Amino acid sequence: MKLMHIAICLWVLIFPVTAFAQEPLPNPVLSFMGMENYEANGRQWTRYWYEVANRADYPNELFAAAPELPPCGTNTQASRTWVDFFTQSGKRLQGFCALGSSNELSQLWFALERDAVPPSWIYIELTDRQTNTKYKSMLVETTL
Repeated sequence: MKLMHIAICLWVLIFPVTAFAQEPLPNPVLSFMGMENYEANGRQWTRYWYEVANRADYPNELFAAAPELPPCGTNTQASRTWVDFFTQSGKRLQGFCALGSSNELSQLWFALERDAVPPSWIYIELTDRQTNTKYKSMLVETTL
């Protein structure tokens, strides 16, 4: 019994990081929710709405203000984690740099002028700027 106790103590001392490592976060599960047409600044737009179905898997501290990290434009209180939309070929469409909680992953969108042909497939990346970790969704269509 004493030998087993010593072995366990040695194991914890040798492998402390892996012994208590936090489970990695899953990639976002992105879902298309619909489209809406609107007008802004005298121009016609279509907004494409999405949600991250597994948003509850992401702790709110990922979206806390991170003034110690580079700003988002003039926003010095940008969140720790940013969300960006990309076309299938990797062209960035739009991003969010000031989400306040994981619940806001239920209201993501990108907009194109109404007469623009949308990309057939898009994906998002969540970038945790504190750890430089990226979480990439699968490709999702831009229509129902």
